[in-house]
Amino acid sequence: MKLPGSLTPRIILKIGATLLFGAVGGYTANYLTLPMPWLIGALLITLVAALSGAPLQGPGKLRMYMTTVLGVMLGSGFTPEIFEQITHWPISLMMVLLYTIAVGGLIVFCLNTFTKFGIVNSFFGAAPGGLVEMVLLAKEYGGDERLVTLMHSIRLMLTVITIPFFYRFYYDYTPAARAAGTEAHSEIALIDAALLICCAVVGYWGGKFIKLPAYQVFGPLFLSAALHISGITNAQIPNDMIVLAQLVFGTALGCQFVGISLRDVSKTIIASAMMTAFYLLMAAVFAYGLGQVSGLPFKTLFLTFSPGGLPEMTLISLSLNIDIAFVTTHHATRVAFLFFIVPVLFFWIAPRFGITPRSKDHEKKT
Repeated sequence: MKLPGSLTPRIILKIGATLLFGAVGGYTANYLTLPMPWLIGALLITLVAALSGAPLQGPGKLRMYMTTVLGVMLGSGFTPEIFEQITHWPISLMMVLLYTIAVGGLIVFCLNTFTKFGIVNSFFGAAPGGLVEMVLLAKEYGGDERLVTLMHSIRLMLTVITIPFFYRFYYDYTPAARAAGTEAHSEIALIDAALLICCAVVGYWGGKFIKLPAYQVFGPLFLSAALHISGITNAQIPNDMIVLAQLVFGTALGCQFVGISLRDVSKTIIASAMMTAFYLLMAAVFAYGLGQVSGLPFKTLFLTFSPGGLPEMTLISLSLNIDIAFVTTHHATRVAFLFFIVPVLFFWIAPRFGITPRSKDHEKKT
Protein backbone atom coordinates (compact mmCIF):
# COMPACT_ATOMS: atom_id res chain seq x y z
CA MET A 1 0.00 0.00 0.00
CA LYS A 2 1.42 3.37 -1.03
CA LEU A 3 1.17 6.05 1.63
CA PRO A 4 0.58 9.76 0.94
CA GLY A 5 3.54 11.81 -0.15
CA SER A 6 6.95 10.23 -0.35
CA LEU A 7 6.37 7.94 2.66
CA THR A 8 6.28 4.22 2.05
CA PRO A 9 6.12 1.39 4.60
CA ARG A 10 9.83 0.77 3.98
CA ILE A 11 10.77 4.39 4.70
CA ILE A 12 8.58 4.45 7.81
CA LEU A 13 10.33 1.32 9.07
CA LYS A 14 13.73 2.92 8.40
CA ILE A 15 12.70 6.07 10.27
CA GLY A 16 11.47 3.97 13.18
CA ALA A 17 14.66 1.92 13.24
CA THR A 18 16.80 5.07 13.09
CA LEU A 19 14.89 6.67 15.96
CA LEU A 20 15.22 3.45 17.95
CA PHE A 21 18.94 3.48 17.23
CA GLY A 22 19.09 7.12 18.39
CA ALA A 23 17.16 6.15 21.52
CA VAL A 24 19.91 3.64 22.36
CA GLY A 25 22.40 6.51 22.31
CA GLY A 26 20.05 8.69 24.34
CA TYR A 27 19.49 5.97 26.95
CA THR A 28 23.22 5.35 27.22
CA ALA A 29 23.95 9.07 27.63
CA ASN A 30 21.18 9.31 30.22
CA TYR A 31 22.67 6.35 32.11
CA LEU A 32 26.06 8.11 32.06
CA THR A 33 24.32 11.30 33.31
CA LEU A 34 25.55 13.38 30.38
CA PRO A 35 23.96 16.81 29.89
CA MET A 36 20.87 16.83 27.64
CA PRO A 37 21.35 13.07 27.23
CA TRP A 38 18.54 12.26 24.82
CA LEU A 39 19.65 14.93 22.36
CA ILE A 40 23.43 14.51 22.61
CA GLY A 41 23.32 10.72 22.87
CA ALA A 42 21.07 10.40 19.82
CA LEU A 43 23.18 12.92 17.89
CA LEU A 44 26.52 11.25 18.60
CA ILE A 45 25.45 7.68 17.86
CA THR A 46 23.69 8.61 14.60
CA LEU A 47 26.56 10.89 13.58
CA VAL A 48 29.12 8.09 13.94
CA ALA A 49 26.81 5.66 12.15
CA ALA A 50 26.14 8.11 9.31
CA LEU A 51 29.82 8.80 8.72
CA SER A 52 30.42 5.04 8.80
CA GLY A 53 28.01 4.57 5.91
CA ALA A 54 25.03 3.19 7.82
CA PRO A 55 21.73 3.46 5.87
CA LEU A 56 19.96 5.76 8.33
CA GLN A 57 16.73 7.60 7.54
CA GLY A 58 16.14 11.04 9.09
CA PRO A 59 12.83 11.71 10.87
CA GLY A 60 11.73 14.11 8.12
CA LYS A 61 8.39 15.77 8.89
CA LEU A 62 8.42 14.34 12.40
CA ARG A 63 11.06 16.94 13.23
CA MET A 64 8.71 19.64 11.92
CA TYR A 65 5.90 18.33 14.12
CA MET A 66 8.18 18.29 17.14
CA THR A 67 9.17 21.85 16.30
CA THR A 68 5.48 22.73 16.57
CA VAL A 69 5.32 21.06 19.98
CA LEU A 70 8.45 22.97 20.94
CA GLY A 71 6.70 26.23 20.00
CA VAL A 72 3.93 25.41 22.48
CA MET A 73 6.54 24.61 25.12
CA LEU A 74 8.33 27.90 24.55
CA GLY A 75 5.08 29.87 24.73
CA SER A 76 4.36 28.32 28.12
CA GLY A 77 7.48 30.04 29.45
CA PHE A 78 5.83 33.44 29.06
CA THR A 79 4.00 34.62 32.15
CA PRO A 80 2.02 37.77 33.04
CA GLU A 81 5.19 39.12 34.68
CA ILE A 82 7.02 39.18 31.35
CA PHE A 83 5.73 42.67 30.47
CA GLU A 84 7.56 44.03 33.49
CA GLN A 85 10.71 42.11 32.60
CA ILE A 86 10.80 42.95 28.89
CA THR A 87 11.25 46.66 29.62
CA HIS A 88 14.77 45.77 30.76
CA TRP A 89 15.65 43.92 27.52
CA PRO A 90 16.10 46.57 24.73
CA ILE A 91 19.86 46.85 25.25
CA SER A 92 20.42 43.09 25.23
CA LEU A 93 18.21 42.70 22.14
CA MET A 94 20.24 45.36 20.29
CA MET A 95 23.48 43.69 21.38
CA VAL A 96 22.30 40.35 19.98
CA LEU A 97 21.62 42.01 16.61
CA LEU A 98 25.00 43.78 16.72
CA TYR A 99 26.70 40.45 17.48
CA THR A 100 24.88 38.84 14.55
CA ILE A 101 25.94 41.52 12.08
CA ALA A 102 29.50 42.15 13.28
CA VAL A 103 30.61 38.57 13.93
CA GLY A 104 28.67 37.14 10.99
CA GLY A 105 30.09 39.76 8.62
CA LEU A 106 33.65 39.05 9.73
CA ILE A 107 33.16 35.31 9.23
CA VAL A 108 31.73 35.84 5.74
CA PHE A 109 34.78 37.92 4.84
CA CYS A 110 37.21 35.28 6.16
CA LEU A 111 35.43 32.37 4.47
CA ASN A 112 35.27 34.14 1.12
CA THR A 113 38.91 35.26 1.38
CA PHE A 114 40.61 32.15 2.70
CA THR A 115 38.49 29.29 1.30
CA LYS A 116 37.22 28.34 -2.12
CA PHE A 117 33.59 28.33 -1.03
CA GLY A 118 32.71 31.46 -3.00
CA ILE A 119 30.71 34.45 -1.80
CA VAL A 120 27.29 32.77 -2.09
CA ASN A 121 28.18 29.73 0.00
CA SER A 122 30.23 31.83 2.43
CA PHE A 123 27.44 34.36 2.93
CA PHE A 124 24.56 31.96 3.48
CA GLY A 125 26.65 29.29 5.19
CA ALA A 126 27.94 31.72 7.82
CA ALA A 127 24.51 32.93 8.99
CA PRO A 128 24.06 31.89 12.67
CA GLY A 129 20.59 30.45 12.16
CA GLY A 130 17.84 29.61 9.67
CA LEU A 131 19.30 26.44 8.15
CA VAL A 132 16.41 25.70 5.79
CA GLU A 133 15.94 29.31 4.74
CA MET A 134 19.66 29.91 4.14
CA VAL A 135 19.95 26.75 2.03
CA LEU A 136 16.98 27.83 -0.10
CA LEU A 137 18.44 31.32 -0.56
CA ALA A 138 21.83 29.88 -1.48
CA LYS A 139 20.14 27.67 -4.08
CA GLU A 140 18.32 30.71 -5.49
CA TYR A 141 21.68 32.37 -6.19
CA GLY A 142 23.32 29.23 -7.57
CA GLY A 143 25.05 28.12 -4.39
CA ASP A 144 25.95 24.60 -3.32
CA GLU A 145 23.03 23.29 -1.24
CA ARG A 146 25.04 20.39 0.19
CA LEU A 147 27.93 22.63 1.25
CA VAL A 148 25.68 25.20 2.94
CA THR A 149 23.68 22.44 4.65
CA LEU A 150 26.88 20.85 5.92
CA MET A 151 28.19 24.16 7.26
CA HIS A 152 24.98 24.78 9.20
CA SER A 153 24.77 21.18 10.40
CA ILE A 154 28.30 21.31 11.81
CA ARG A 155 27.60 24.65 13.51
CA LEU A 156 24.44 23.28 15.09
CA MET A 157 26.03 19.99 16.08
CA LEU A 158 29.10 21.55 17.73
CA THR A 159 27.03 24.20 19.49
CA VAL A 160 24.50 21.67 20.80
CA ILE A 161 27.29 19.43 22.08
CA THR A 162 29.50 22.17 23.52
CA ILE A 163 26.95 24.27 25.41
CA PRO A 164 25.50 21.58 27.73
CA PHE A 165 28.96 20.28 28.60
CA PHE A 166 30.12 23.81 29.37
CA TYR A 167 27.22 24.32 31.77
CA ARG A 168 27.74 20.90 33.24
CA PHE A 169 31.41 21.39 34.12
CA TYR A 170 31.48 25.13 34.78
CA TYR A 171 28.14 25.67 36.50
CA ASP A 172 27.59 22.09 37.69
CA TYR A 173 24.26 21.74 35.88
CA THR A 174 23.23 18.11 36.06
CA PRO A 175 20.46 16.39 34.09
CA ALA A 176 17.29 16.49 36.14
CA ALA A 177 14.82 13.68 36.13
CA ARG A 178 12.40 16.19 34.73
CA ALA A 179 13.05 19.65 33.35
CA ALA A 180 11.76 22.38 35.59
CA GLY A 181 8.38 23.67 34.59
CA THR A 182 7.17 20.43 33.05
CA GLU A 183 4.43 18.14 34.24
CA ALA A 184 3.76 14.46 34.06
CA HIS A 185 1.11 13.46 31.58
CA SER A 186 -1.40 12.50 34.28
CA GLU A 187 -1.18 15.92 35.94
CA ILE A 188 -2.59 17.82 32.95
CA ALA A 189 -6.33 18.42 32.95
CA LEU A 190 -8.24 17.43 29.84
CA ILE A 191 -9.20 21.04 29.06
CA ASP A 192 -5.57 22.17 29.38
CA ALA A 193 -4.39 19.36 27.10
CA ALA A 194 -7.02 20.40 24.54
CA LEU A 195 -5.86 24.03 24.72
CA LEU A 196 -2.22 23.07 24.13
CA ILE A 197 -3.17 20.86 21.19
CA CYS A 198 -5.19 23.72 19.72
CA CYS A 199 -2.17 26.00 20.08
CA ALA A 200 -0.08 23.52 18.10
CA VAL A 201 -2.60 22.84 15.32
CA VAL A 202 -4.12 26.32 14.91
CA GLY A 203 -0.75 28.00 15.39
CA TYR A 204 0.89 25.84 12.73
CA TRP A 205 -1.77 26.30 10.06
CA GLY A 206 -2.48 29.91 10.98
CA GLY A 207 1.21 30.80 10.84
CA LYS A 208 1.54 29.05 7.50
CA PHE A 209 -1.52 30.85 6.12
CA ILE A 210 -0.24 34.33 7.02
CA LYS A 211 3.29 33.38 5.88
CA LEU A 212 4.83 33.88 9.29
CA PRO A 213 8.63 33.28 9.31
CA ALA A 214 9.44 29.92 10.91
CA TYR A 215 5.68 29.41 11.32
CA GLN A 216 6.17 25.91 12.74
CA VAL A 217 7.66 27.54 15.86
CA PHE A 218 6.27 31.07 15.96
CA GLY A 219 2.62 30.23 15.26
CA PRO A 220 2.19 27.82 18.19
CA LEU A 221 4.53 29.97 20.31
CA PHE A 222 2.41 33.12 19.92
CA LEU A 223 -0.86 31.31 20.70
CA SER A 224 0.62 29.47 23.67
CA ALA A 225 2.21 32.66 25.00
CA ALA A 226 -1.11 34.51 24.66
CA LEU A 227 -2.96 31.84 26.64
CA HIS A 228 -0.30 31.71 29.37
CA ILE A 229 0.15 35.47 29.66
CA SER A 230 -3.62 35.98 29.89
CA GLY A 231 -3.84 33.36 32.62
CA ILE A 232 -6.25 31.15 30.69
CA THR A 233 -3.95 28.22 31.36
CA ASN A 234 -0.66 27.57 33.10
CA ALA A 235 -0.32 24.01 31.82
CA GLN A 236 3.07 22.74 30.66
CA ILE A 237 4.07 20.15 28.06
CA PRO A 238 4.73 16.73 29.68
CA ASN A 239 8.35 15.78 30.23
CA ASP A 240 7.93 12.74 27.97
CA MET A 241 7.34 15.12 25.05
CA ILE A 242 10.52 17.04 25.89
CA VAL A 243 12.49 13.78 25.89
CA LEU A 244 10.93 12.83 22.55
CA ALA A 245 11.76 16.27 21.14
CA GLN A 246 15.40 15.87 22.20
CA LEU A 247 15.52 12.42 20.61
CA VAL A 248 14.03 13.61 17.31
CA PHE A 249 16.23 16.72 17.05
CA GLY A 250 19.39 14.80 17.95
CA THR A 251 18.64 12.03 15.44
CA ALA A 252 17.80 14.57 12.73
CA LEU A 253 21.10 16.42 13.24
CA GLY A 254 23.09 13.20 13.08
CA CYS A 255 21.30 12.08 9.92
CA GLN A 256 22.34 15.28 8.15
CA PHE A 257 25.68 13.54 7.59
CA VAL A 258 24.31 10.44 5.82
CA GLY A 259 26.17 9.86 2.56
CA ILE A 260 29.01 12.19 3.49
CA SER A 261 32.62 11.02 3.43
CA LEU A 262 35.03 12.57 5.90
CA ARG A 263 37.76 12.57 3.25
CA ASP A 264 35.61 14.47 0.76
CA VAL A 265 34.45 17.18 3.17
CA SER A 266 37.37 17.45 5.59
CA LYS A 267 38.13 21.05 4.56
CA THR A 268 34.51 22.05 4.96
CA ILE A 269 34.35 20.43 8.38
CA ILE A 270 37.53 22.19 9.53
CA ALA A 271 36.38 25.59 8.25
CA SER A 272 32.93 25.16 9.79
CA ALA A 273 34.40 24.04 13.11
CA MET A 274 36.65 27.11 13.19
CA MET A 275 33.65 29.29 12.32
CA THR A 276 31.63 27.80 15.17
CA ALA A 277 34.49 28.16 17.64
CA PHE A 278 34.82 31.84 16.74
CA TYR A 279 31.07 32.37 17.11
CA LEU A 280 31.16 30.77 20.57
CA LEU A 281 34.24 32.76 21.60
CA MET A 282 32.62 36.03 20.55
CA ALA A 283 29.38 34.97 22.24
CA ALA A 284 31.35 34.67 25.48
CA VAL A 285 32.98 38.08 24.89
CA PHE A 286 29.65 39.80 24.18
CA ALA A 287 27.96 38.02 27.09
CA TYR A 288 30.71 39.02 29.51
CA GLY A 289 30.73 42.64 28.33
CA LEU A 290 26.97 43.00 28.47
CA GLY A 291 26.92 41.31 31.86
CA GLN A 292 29.35 43.89 33.23
CA VAL A 293 27.12 46.73 32.01
CA SER A 294 23.67 45.28 32.72
CA GLY A 295 24.28 43.04 35.70
CA LEU A 296 22.59 40.13 33.93
CA PRO A 297 24.14 36.71 34.68
CA PHE A 298 26.74 35.40 32.24
CA LYS A 299 25.11 31.95 32.18
CA THR A 300 21.93 33.46 30.74
CA LEU A 301 23.65 35.82 28.31
CA PHE A 302 26.04 33.21 26.94
CA LEU A 303 23.11 30.94 26.10
CA THR A 304 21.41 33.95 24.50
CA PHE A 305 24.34 34.81 22.20
CA SER A 306 25.29 31.22 21.32
CA PRO A 307 24.95 30.44 17.58
CA GLY A 308 22.54 27.53 17.71
CA GLY A 309 19.16 27.32 16.02
CA LEU A 310 16.02 28.60 17.72
CA PRO A 311 14.59 25.12 18.47
CA GLU A 312 17.90 23.70 19.70
CA MET A 313 18.89 26.65 21.92
CA THR A 314 15.48 27.08 23.47
CA LEU A 315 15.31 23.33 24.08
CA ILE A 316 18.63 23.66 25.92
CA SER A 317 17.25 26.55 27.99
CA LEU A 318 14.24 24.39 28.86
CA SER A 319 16.46 21.50 29.92
CA LEU A 320 18.76 23.73 31.97
CA ASN A 321 15.86 25.86 33.26
CA ILE A 322 17.70 29.09 32.40
CA ASP A 323 15.30 32.03 31.95
CA ILE A 324 13.31 30.44 29.14
CA ALA A 325 11.37 33.59 28.16
CA PHE A 326 14.55 35.70 27.97
CA VAL A 327 16.48 33.17 25.87
CA THR A 328 13.52 32.44 23.60
CA THR A 329 12.74 36.11 22.95
CA HIS A 330 16.34 36.95 22.05
CA HIS A 331 16.85 33.95 19.78
CA ALA A 332 13.48 34.53 18.11
CA THR A 333 14.48 38.16 17.49
CA ARG A 334 17.81 37.07 16.00
CA VAL A 335 16.17 34.49 13.73
CA ALA A 336 13.50 36.94 12.55
CA PHE A 337 16.23 39.52 11.92
CA LEU A 338 18.18 37.00 9.82
CA PHE A 339 15.11 36.09 7.81
CA PHE A 340 14.57 39.71 6.82
CA ILE A 341 18.05 41.23 6.68
CA VAL A 342 20.06 38.43 4.99
CA PRO A 343 18.13 38.49 1.68
CA VAL A 344 18.22 42.29 1.64
CA LEU A 345 21.96 42.45 2.32
CA PHE A 346 22.80 39.84 -0.28
CA PHE A 347 20.53 41.47 -2.86
CA TRP A 348 22.57 44.62 -2.25
CA ILE A 349 26.03 43.04 -2.48
CA ALA A 350 25.31 40.43 -5.21
CA PRO A 351 25.76 42.85 -8.15
CA ARG A 352 29.23 43.69 -6.84
CA PHE A 353 30.19 40.06 -7.54
CA GLY A 354 28.28 39.82 -10.81
CA ILE A 355 25.71 37.47 -9.27
CA THR A 356 22.04 37.28 -10.17
CA PRO A 357 19.40 34.86 -8.87
CA ARG A 358 19.81 31.30 -10.18
CA SER A 359 23.15 32.16 -11.79
CA LYS A 360 24.98 28.93 -12.51
CA ASP A 361 28.42 30.36 -13.11
CA HIS A 362 28.70 32.79 -10.24
CA GLU A 363 31.59 30.97 -8.63
CA LYS A 364 33.73 31.73 -11.68
CA LYS A 365 32.97 35.41 -11.23
CA THR A 366 33.85 35.63 -7.55
